[in-house]
Amino acid sequence: MLRACAPYRIRANKVAAACIEPRMAQHELFATGSGEAKPVDAAAPAGDARLLRAERHQKRFEQYCLDELVEQDHRVRMFARALKRVDLSQFSEHFTARGGNAGRPAIDPEILILLWLFATSESISSARELARSCERDSVYRWICGGVSVNHHTLSDFRTQHGKALDALMTQLLGVFMSQGLVNLHRVAQDGMKVRAASGAASFHRKKSLKRALKEAGRHVMRMRAEAEDGSAGRTARERAAQLRSAQEAEENVMSALEELDRIESAPRKSDSEPRVSTTDPQARVMKMADGGFRPAYNVQIASDTKSRMIVDIGVVQQGNDFGQAPPRMRAVQQRTGVRPKELLIDGGFAALATIEELETSGMKVYAPVMHRKNARVERGKKRATDSAAVGRWRRRMASKRAKKIYIERGAVAESINGDLRRWRGLSAFNVRGIEKVSSVVLWSAITHNLIRWIALGGPQ
Repeated sequence: MLRACAPYRIRANKVAAACIEPRMAQHELFATGSGEAKPVDAAAPAGDARLLRAERHQKRFEQYCLDELVEQDHRVRMFARALKRVDLSQFSEHFTARGGNAGRPAIDPEILILLWLFATSESISSARELARSCERDSVYRWICGGVSVNHHTLSDFRTQHGKALDALMTQLLGVFMSQGLVNLHRVAQDGMKVRAASGAASFHRKKSLKRALKEAGRHVMRMRAEAEDGSAGRTARERAAQLRSAQEAEENVMSALEELDRIESAPRKSDSEPRVSTTDPQARVMKMADGGFRPAYNVQIASDTKSRMIVDIGVVQQGNDFGQAPPRMRAVQQRTGVRPKELLIDGGFAALATIEELETSGMKVYAPVMHRKNARVERGKKRATDSAAVGRWRRRMASKRAKKIYIERGAVAESINGDLRRWRGLSAFNVRGIEKVSSVVLWSAITHNLIRWIALGGPQ
């Protein structure tokens, strides 16, 4: 009988112990002092860890569709839809492989345009980096659609189609205006100085350039002689590359001398002897935003305040903004067929001649009025030397409404400058020459407008 009851007594003791242990654990949880119980570490499992290891020699057969790799609402698809609405024939006018003519088929310009637009939207400005992305990124592979591209083709296409890019920007603005996104009622203009691809040490005066031209000519003769006799211990390819490099250096010095002659023939305010860069002759030393002087280009940007889209953009070699507003407004009218009614500019543009020209053309100018020290006439009143147009501008800027409107200039122009500089590759140019620089600026402006178009609703 006792043996039969023993299991029941053991089970009862276990139940009682199970009821006591939680109370002890709760007591130990809030216990203090040296008598607190320490947790016991669990024993480490024995044996080797089980891991999922890479198997790179197994042959795989995968099936996929490029179109399924990109979401339907992806930005690149929006860019592609925008390009379907415009004429891209100007990009293929120079193609010779047509009909029955011999020649290798050219890459569809739509592919290259879409590649650079999307790359610019992702802050990619290097042709080599873009070519690498075309091999490993699904979005860029979707754009290529099985067509192979290399960095030489991408680099040449980026800078050799300035007129076609300008026409593309005009056509896209027409699409945006037809949707009611751009009305050009009020336009803001600002200048942005972008670092050129040349160093300060590359600037020389005429005497130094002439001496450098003679040295470059002698160097070309030596490289040509070595390329012909082949006794320098280098391969034919290396000798040809060195000869091309020497010829390019000679051509750069010759271009610098030609640019220097143009500078000397034009009227100048300074009496100092001009200097020109041998790496980028068309760049000019300008005072930058941080107060330093560096080689740069002045990018002029006109933008619509309603949509915050760029309606015209240009590159000038002038270090300041005086006199840049009237030609930019004429360019806006020529591009869009609409003359802006109001213009917001900062003090760098506000020369009295500029104000008078714009006001006389029927445009309302909003610009800060410079206040001279010890002036006897109040800022908002017309001065004796002012014309009727300048007087209207002074009275307008003295009103509270004008001051409220002028706030839009910083909100629109400065934000666009920051976007182009930080995200669209205009922090510094990696190309040389005003034509190539203008092409890069157009890529950035078109990309900015497409991103704004998507933000405002996209295709309709």
